Amino acid sequence: MADQARAGRMAKRIQTIVATALERQIKAPRVELITITDARLTGDLHDATVYYTVRGEEIGAQPDEEAAAETLERIKGQLRKIVGEELGVRFTPTLSFSLDTVPEASAHMEEVLARARARDAELARLKATATPAGEANPYKNSDTEEER
Repeated sequence: MADQARAGRMAKRIQTIVATALERQIKAPRVELITITDARLTGDLHDATVYYTVRGEEIGAQPDEEAAAETLERIKGQLRKIVGEELGVRFTPTLSFSLDTVPEASAHMEEVLARARARDAELARLKATATPAGEANPYKNSDTEEER
């Protein structure tokens, strides 16, 4: 079992190699819409999971995630060969690709935070014009003041 630091370094190197290969070496349709975001390597250095996101072809268009997954599956062998040549290790890790859901989760959290900020602003506005219910000093006892 390799140490975690080495696995982390190799994972970052695999991420860089795959991203560069997609950008410069692989000639496949729609591969330019794929962005490699992260890579993780198992402790035994035999299996690498590469995370990716897909852009839409036009601004505001829905990305075609299924076509990207099929493309990556089709070129997986080429990418593994390139990774093996670049890494120079005895065993080239197998590659698997997984769609990265972090951008969607991040967008959802931003939306939740925006709603919370709006609610906080509304409460601050209401607080500025609020008056206490009842008397100014609700603990004042009229019997004890008369006896003094």
